[in-house]
Amino acid sequence: MCLINFHFQDHDNYQLVVAANRDESYTRPTAGAHFWEDDPFILAGRDLLQGGTWLGIAKNGRFAALTNFRDPKLPVKGRYSRGEIVRQFLTGKMEPSDYINQLAMNREMYDGFNVLVGNGSQLYHYNNILNEKNIISPGTHSLSNHTLNTPWPKVVKGKQMLKEHMNANKGVMELKPLFEIVADEAIASDNDLPDTGVGLQTERALSPLFIKMPGYGTRSSTVLLIDKENNITFAERVFIDGQYHEEKRFVFKIE
Repeated sequence: MCLINFHFQDHDNYQLVVAANRDESYTRPTAGAHFWEDDPFILAGRDLLQGGTWLGIAKNGRFAALTNFRDPKLPVKGRYSRGEIVRQFLTGKMEPSDYINQLAMNREMYDGFNVLVGNGSQLYHYNNILNEKNIISPGTHSLSNHTLNTPWPKVVKGKQMLKEHMNANKGVMELKPLFEIVADEAIASDNDLPDTGVGLQTERALSPLFIKMPGYGTRSSTVLLIDKENNITFAERVFIDGQYHEEKRFVFKIE
């Protein structure tokens, strides 16, 4: 998962609205969103290589989502899959703040990551490379592959587009406009690009909200809505080699 735009606790009808993209190698084996056979309490896609996930929600309303931290100079030494961070929170009972503190104590066991954990009423962010903890405040936020609200072009743009949409739509949220936000393929100006050590050409290719590169890009887009009556709508669009393949929707009430 490389971009998570979200609006939290600042709308008449919704506690949490998420519009996110997962970017990954086109060849990495993946299952689309479903209630897991070995843990039917979890709704999420699944990484079939390591068994974890990048974004999911449990039937009790526990939510978690993950991005990698992009810095090619960092050694790859994590002992555990980062996708386990999301899975363990969704299946556990630990309070979000306590879970963040536990991650901080074990932060060197994983390669670089950002994670959001919580539910419709409380949400926390943690970055293990910077050892940064944030209590999410009401409003619109965005998270890519540095840390929360880092002003990369895709973060600034996604955050602004979602904020404008939420401010303009005070009633029931439609899914299509939220998917359209994370479908933006515009490449950022060179003057606005970060320097993360991957070279200018790659920085350009990674700058859109929706990425299409040879062998790598946006594999799925997810829209999640938690309203103030604790109803959940979870929709996922799947892409194959950058082309739309299918959409799945799930609607249920928090147990």
